[in-house]
Amino acid sequence: MAAQYAISGTTAKGIAASIERAVAGGGLGPGAALPPVRRLADDLGVSPGTVATAYKELRQRGIVVTRGRGGTVVAQAPSVGSRRPPRVPEGVRDLAGGYPDPAFLPELRPPSPVSPVPGSHRGAPRLAALEELTRAWFARDGVPAEHVTFAHGALDCVARLLSTELKPGDSVAVEDPGFHHLLDLVPALGLRIVPVEVDDAGILPEALRAALRAGVRALVCSPRGQSPRGGYFTRERRDALVEVLAGFPEVLVIEDDHNAEVSGAPSYAALAAAGLPRWAQVRTVSKHLGIDLRWAGLACDATTLARHDGRMLLTSGWVSHILQETVARLLADEEVAGLVGRAEEAYTERREALLGELARRGIAAHGASGLNVWVPVRDESAVVNGLRSYGWWVAAGARFRIAAPTAVRITTATLEPAAAARLASDFAGVLGESEAMYGG
Repeated sequence: MAAQYAISGTTAKGIAASIERAVAGGGLGPGAALPPVRRLADDLGVSPGTVATAYKELRQRGIVVTRGRGGTVVAQAPSVGSRRPPRVPEGVRDLAGGYPDPAFLPELRPPSPVSPVPGSHRGAPRLAALEELTRAWFARDGVPAEHVTFAHGALDCVARLLSTELKPGDSVAVEDPGFHHLLDLVPALGLRIVPVEVDDAGILPEALRAALRAGVRALVCSPRGQSPRGGYFTRERRDALVEVLAGFPEVLVIEDDHNAEVSGAPSYAALAAAGLPRWAQVRTVSKHLGIDLRWAGLACDATTLARHDGRMLLTSGWVSHILQETVARLLADEEVAGLVGRAEEAYTERREALLGELARRGIAAHGASGLNVWVPVRDESAVVNGLRSYGWWVAAGARFRIAAPTAVRITTATLEPAAAARLASDFAGVLGESEAMYGG
């Protein structure tokens, strides 16, 4: 898509500001191609170096990306814009969001009343009770818990870790397909994405080795419940990845164990438990206690802890103690623990029911753990629109992919087994129509 907006400016900063205004205002949408450097330089009466500097600044700030011979284009999720998922049409069942079943989320119990804060919590940012519970949570699964801290959710934590560890232009290895918000976040921080192929056991060791040899400074991955494909680390895969990472001790390894309590997969294979020199594992409670609880626990090495907390001290300072107390009450509640256990059982049953129903119809799919099923298809749009006609709304895989093959993602958290059979039957019908359109 060619740019339709008239870019202006006589300096690098002026040109960059003009393009940024167009992106923020919608005049240049995601994927819009910017003019070649020399052509824009001629149009504006400036040197090619001035335009190149403007484009470089925009790349470093995550507003545009360069695609080699494909030129420079507006990023799919530019850091000055907000890309939201497609609006769910009326009259369809939403299986696209990746959210938990509200029936398995406990009632939130914030403290009441709340006394005024006498000054600042910067001197004691973490509630002792929640810190103790967090240490026990990580230690239960073999993750070293000597150094723990808190953040405002997983992406907030990952963003802080990457921004304190790396500089603009550095490379980060990420799963492909992977978590779409992370794929948006990395370029927004001015960092370059290096996609790493995954299968049902997580990251492929040789793909990781290639990324490390290419010079990545950090790796972000999921030990289980990987979104969107659902893989989880086996012991064998974990050991193979640790062997690869051993040759690159300076690389920061960040594990996002975002659905630790409801993934339906074991936790013994976390990379964080393998003695890596630079590591961090972040866990959130949004999938099992409530999506509005913007809290995350972080276990990490001493250097990473100091960098994370040092940056937080200079910005938000601490996570709200009201929020911390709410989380602590829920984590210590035995009735809530029972509800979470039932949720994990139900999510496993529902995910496996859809996988089984699809398999009975000859449709290959993936979902070893977590809340989603990933189904390879030839034409994502045809499948999404076809299922919509049957009353189902699923997510096109394009939001989650870089170089991975086409697919759709189905969230099974609320999909009962009986409904899974109907969905699989409709899916088979849609694939039949799609294959007929392509000539078999």
